[in-house]
This record gives sequence, C-alpha cells and structure tokens, in this order.
Amino acid sequence: MLKSLLIEIGVEELPAMPLVKELSSINSKWAKILEDMNLMCKFEFYYTPRRLVLWHREFPTSQNDSFEDLYGAPTDVAYKDGEPTKAAYGFARKCGVTINEIGKAIKGAKEVLYFRKEIKGRSSNTLLNEMVNNFLQSLNFGKSMRWGNRNDSFIRPVRWLNITLGQDGIEAELFGVSCQKMTYVHRSSSFEPQFVETSNDYFNILKNGGVVLFQEERRQIIQDGFKRLESAYGIKIEEDEDLLDEVVAITENPTALMGTFDNKFLRLPPEVIITSMKEHQRYFPVFKNNKLTNQFVVVTNALTDNYSKVIEGNERVLKPRLSDALFFYENDLKAGLSTKGLNKVIFINGLGSMADKIEREKNIALALFDMYKEQIVTNDGLSQESAKADLIKSAELSKADLMSEMVYEFTELQGLMGYYYAKALGESDVVANALKEQYLPDGEQSELPSTVLSSIIALSYKLDSLLGLFSIDKIPTGSRDPFALRRAVIGILKIVLEHKLVFSFEEVVKKLTPLYTSFDTEKLNEFFKERLYQFYAVNHSVISSVLESGEQNILEIDKKISAVNSIVQGSDFKEVFSTFKRVANIIKDVNLEETLSIDNKLFEEDAEIELHKAYEDVSNKSYITYDEELEALFGLKNNLDAFFDNVMVNSEDEAIRTNRKNLIAGIYLRFKSIADIKEISV
Repeated sequence: MLKSLLIEIGVEELPAMPLVKELSSINSKWAKILEDMNLMCKFEFYYTPRRLVLWHREFPTSQNDSFEDLYGAPTDVAYKDGEPTKAAYGFARKCGVTINEIGKAIKGAKEVLYFRKEIKGRSSNTLLNEMVNNFLQSLNFGKSMRWGNRNDSFIRPVRWLNITLGQDGIEAELFGVSCQKMTYVHRSSSFEPQFVETSNDYFNILKNGGVVLFQEERRQIIQDGFKRLESAYGIKIEEDEDLLDEVVAITENPTALMGTFDNKFLRLPPEVIITSMKEHQRYFPVFKNNKLTNQFVVVTNALTDNYSKVIEGNERVLKPRLSDALFFYENDLKAGLSTKGLNKVIFINGLGSMADKIEREKNIALALFDMYKEQIVTNDGLSQESAKADLIKSAELSKADLMSEMVYEFTELQGLMGYYYAKALGESDVVANALKEQYLPDGEQSELPSTVLSSIIALSYKLDSLLGLFSIDKIPTGSRDPFALRRAVIGILKIVLEHKLVFSFEEVVKKLTPLYTSFDTEKLNEFFKERLYQFYAVNHSVISSVLESGEQNILEIDKKISAVNSIVQGSDFKEVFSTFKRVANIIKDVNLEETLSIDNKLFEEDAEIELHKAYEDVSNKSYITYDEELEALFGLKNNLDAFFDNVMVNSEDEAIRTNRKNLIAGIYLRFKSIADIKEISV
C-alpha cells in the first residue's frame, strides 16, 4: 500500500552558507537511506531557514517481502549413512526450521545443504524514526553545536518534529524532541504551534501563515521583485547568484526593497561599497548607466503592511560600515603605498616575511622579463626600458596594500586596493593594472591578466608560492591543498596559453631554484604535469602520449593534445588505431636511441617498398599544424596493413629483419615526436 509521507524537521535558523553548500548532497543522502531500507520511492526536498522537509506523494507503508539464500555444509558431511549429523541439525536451527525442511543445492562443484528463507517486510512506521535520525547524522554542515544537557550535536537546535504517514503521526524522537502532528508558521504571523491533520493541511497552514516553503518559488519571488524595482526606478540590480542562493536560504517570505545611502560614499571605489553591502549585509548593488548608484536592494523576511521602517533600519545599519570604509580609504591615501612593516609580517614559517616574498617575486619577474621582453614591446606597446622600470615598481609595490587599513578590514580587496591607491598617488596605468591583476586568475571563471607585463607579475606570485612551499615540504596531499597550489598551476597554464608565452615549466623551475633552499624539484615537476590531467577534459591517455613525446613547451603541448584528441575522437579511430598498435608492439626490442639506418637494397617485397616510399613522402612534407601531420601519418594505414599482411618482419636473415624493423621504428618515432602512440588507450 502507498500513502503520502511528510517529514518536517524544525530547527532554529540555519546559517545560510553551510546549508547552501550541503544542498547538492541532501537528496542523494536521503535516497541512499530509502534504498538501504528497501523503501525507494520518489520524493521532494524543501527547506526554509527554520525547517527541512521531505515530501513523498506515495510512500510504501511496508517493505516488500524478500528472500535470503542460506547454504550449509556439504551433504557428505551433513549426512552419514543416510542420517543427519550435528552439522545438519545446526544448519536447521540457524534457519529456524526442522531438519525435514532443509533442501540441497549445488554450490561451486559440491552439493550442499540449502534453505531459502523468507524475510517479511517490516512496517514503515517502525523504521521511520531510525531513518530520520540517520538522515540528520549524515548531513555535513561543518561546525555543529550542543544545547541543553545533550551530548549529541547538530548545526542548530532541533525544536519540533512532524512525521505523518497518511493521516497517522509516527512515534519518533529526534534530539530529545518527540514527534507531533504540528508545525510553526512565520513568526510575524504566529508564535503558536499549528496542529496538522493531513498533508494538505500542512501546505495550506504554511501558505496562510506567511511561509513560502518551496525554495524555487522564493527565488522567483525575489527575481520578480528585482524586475519590479528595475522597472520602477530605471536601474539595473546586480543579481549575484551566490548571494541570491544565500538570501533564498535565509528567508521564508522574501520581499525586495530599495534603500539608499549618502552620495558622499560614492567617493569610495565601487568594489569597497559592493563588498561592504554583500559580505556584511547581503544587499544587492544597484547600477544606472553602468555606474554604481547610492541605492541598494535588501530582501527582507519581514511580514508587514508598511516596509518603511524596514528600509530605514537597513539604511541605518549600512551607514556606519560605509563611514568606516571611507575613513580607512582617506587614511590610506594620506599614508601612501609603502612596504614599510612588511618585514615584520610573516609569509609562512620557513619562507621569511612578506618583504622576503616581494624580493623573490621581483627576481622571478626579472627572469621572466628576459624571456618575454620582445612580447611586451609587441603586445603591450611599451619600450623595454619603461617596461622594465614598471615591472620592478609593480613587483616592489605588489604587496604594499597589505599594510593598508582597508585591506586589513576587507582582505578580499588586496591587489584591487593597491590599484586604486596607485592610481590616486600618480603611478602609471601599467603599474596600477599590474597590482590589480597580480592574483588573477583567482577562480574557475576568473578573468586573466590583460597584458604580458601584468601576466609576469601574476606568474611571479604563483611560481614563488609553488617553489617556496615545495622547498619547505608543504606539498598538497590527497584532497588537502591549504595554499591552493593546484589552483596556482592551473592559473599558470591559463595565463601562458592566453598570452601565447613560450613556457617550459621544468626549465623555469631550474632557472629559479637558486632562490630557494635546495629541494627535490622532480616532485614539483610531476605535480605540474599531474595538473594537466585536471586542466584538459580529454582521455587521460591522450595527455600521457603527448608528455611521452618529451615536449616541454606548454604552447606546443596544448597544440599536440588538441591534435591527438581530435584524431582519437574520430568515429573510425579504433579501426585505424589497431594497425598502429602493431607498429608499437613490433619495435619493442629496437634500440630507438641508435641511428635507424634503412637500406633500400634490402627490400624484397612490393609492400615494404611501397610503405617506405609513402613514409618518405610523409616525412619530406612540411606541415603547418600537428593535425595535418597526424592525418598524414595515420594515412599510412593501408600501406602498413599491406606490409603486415605480405611481409615477414622476423626474417631469418638478420640484416633484412633489422631493416624492416628500422622502417617500422622510423614511423613510430615520427609519431612519437608528437605523441607516443603506445600510450593511447581507447
């Protein structure tokens, strides 16, 4: 039989971010419990800051009956002279039946005792208490708390529990709270518990009590409110998806309202105002003609006929935060950009101070400048002299804003505040932009440094972190990467490819290691290569094959991976590739380090003559791309097939055998200059 099942777990207000982070796992965790209990069915999960709700339109009232196959001792042990032994009686007791009910079956190669035991499905109402307790224990919200005199913990105290199957309340307890057919509505509507007779009652009670239970409906209400305000005021609201997720999680009945702040605060950099509004107050910034205005949007959870007091209260809360920010900003401008004091700020134990880090990054930047100065002149439009001066200045001032009051208050604005202070204090645009872009890319969808010079500053930051931390054995293990070194490698790859910088990681590491305590650079080189498998969404064997070519230049590695992957994804590749696997297998005992001489006079069969001619034609051509070269090489398939069908490679004549293997080895090596075909698996 199927009945509706409502599970509501009432809690004190859940913090937004832990809830949002766990949302993607909640459905699968409850589904796993249903599966383990043999009660799998469709369900929906809803939440507000005060409740977690699991709703099943049709829920089995009991488990299905099942069977368990039990096997006992071999029959030649269970019976002696036709009479059951202790082993037989013991098996019967285990199965809970008489000896006459025990059967026989073949298991493996032996006849053994056998009994199929029927397991009656348990009633759901006897299982739900355990299931709900297991569900809450499975949730991972990070920090948890204890309350009252309890020893167990959860992210917030549980205040009520409602489990209703059909019209029947289930006997259950959660964190000392007994299950009751009741719920609570919006606090502005009532503080009293509301009795729930049926599931339909439940949804109507919440709706009439000011609770929008469905999170997607709350999201739509907020977005509709944004559109209403945009239309009324002729403005554009920045709809930050992460912030919207938070606001959906902290409201039960959201209403979007427009507030304002004093125009004088617009003297602040826009990012300061936006950060202050978003991080501290969860306000949405407002723009007009692509410029930040002195307005903001707050999404309130209040239920009232007059929202003026709500708006006034939020305006009053924002004012001192912006006043503090303006005070910090003006003080920082008076103090100027200075690295004074950074020698007392420890970067990481073993790597000295932030002043030491600046010096290392400057040395790295100068080394990279020597590599890319021509591209700076061509791409950035700077002379070498001015570019070098700007590069040195950028490196020296890169961490100066860490000493500012603003960055002390808003750490996420480091680099950006350096940009604004540099601009205000008369530094060149080149220097200011380099300070702003030194940490880019700082996320998966992040922008990249806009110029080669800024890229050098950004690369210096990432390279120093990588070499420095590896030099003191702070190497990421498993999922742990507290210093985001994996992200640093991905950032390097993105920058190098974006600006087409000739970059060999191993060579760069070799050039920079004198700046650090001696360490095993091979570990770092391997760490870098491992990130390629994360960076490219291709068959991993494609990446392995390209790395085996010995290529070091990231630009060429990128082109080779693209070319090989394009071939591998072809519909006929498996058929073509079988031929080239034979190529790789045949030359296993050939010393590829030696000169592979091929003597035309030793050819005896037409197939080997034709293959050699086709191979020479391919080898003597020039190719613009690796795609063209690979296509030409794979075009040797028919000649190779004819060779394998008609030529005895392992001739008894050693000279002929060697000549034939050298021909095949030459083809293999031509492939290997792009990718090692024996590494590819499909």
